[in-house]
Amino acid sequence: MDLDANTLRGIATILCMIAATGITLWAYSERKREDFNEAANLPFADEETEKSRSRENRESGEEAQNV
Repeated sequence: MDLDANTLRGIATILCMIAATGITLWAYSERKREDFNEAANLPFADEETEKSRSRENRESGEEAQNV
């Protein structure tokens, strides 16, 4: 078997296709769905925390004014 540049390119192409298929199967597997859904909602978790903090600050400010 003679390993020239074209044979190495073919082997590299096949390895990349196998890697891409493996990553795709891993990303769409049922076992990872919950983890990815949780990660997808992380940006919104900060907004909810900020909203609740601003709400608490407004309520505590109203209480201070009423006292």
